[in-house]
Amino acid sequence: MEDEKRLAVSLAKGLTAEGYAVDVVHDGLEGLHRAGEGVYDLVILDIMLPGLNGYRVCAALRAAGHDVPILMLTAKDGEYDEAEGLDTGADDYLTKPFSYVVLVARVKALLRRRGQGTGASPVHVHGDLRVDTAARRVFLGEDEVALTAKEFAVLEQLVVRAGQVVSKAEILEHVWDFAYDGDPNIVEVYVSALRRKLRAGLIRTVRGAGYRLETGR
Repeated sequence: MEDEKRLAVSLAKGLTAEGYAVDVVHDGLEGLHRAGEGVYDLVILDIMLPGLNGYRVCAALRAAGHDVPILMLTAKDGEYDEAEGLDTGADDYLTKPFSYVVLVARVKALLRRRGQGTGASPVHVHGDLRVDTAARRVFLGEDEVALTAKEFAVLEQLVVRAGQVVSKAEILEHVWDFAYDGDPNIVEVYVSALRRKLRAGLIRTVRGAGYRLETGR
């Protein structure tokens, strides 16, 4: 299983660099427990999991009513395996070996599809601010603003809940991950960077509660 572990760690590093918060679990039972907590936007499942294989984890999640998008990874070939993966409730599958670029494209497509399924648009417009969460691009007026992956991820958490208060803990959980044990004030650093790059009054600090993206302009 060492190859699978190396692949998982490698994919996690790549997806983290893209701005996603990624948790890695190497055991099927633990993965089922973690995914069942319902805090994830997407689950990537390897069929070759000890404890409980990917098919069974997927089937158990669906039986419990979880509709999180699931991308299945398989080392096998053939229509049977594809059909089995989709029959247990997976939304998409990739056969190893696969290109990392293809994996990222599938991840983005599944997240975009989920957003559209809930009636959400990938493009959020608030006054002269326009954030395209699918293309991961930000515009202020006619000008495109270059953001780092983490800056974009923090802004995305605020923009999808514009007008609402988003706590520092929520941002940490979605932009970093459950295992982050660094300084929680890292969120303030990124909010300050966004204020500099966008507009000072765009993100309001709500003392003791979190941050709110202002929608008035």
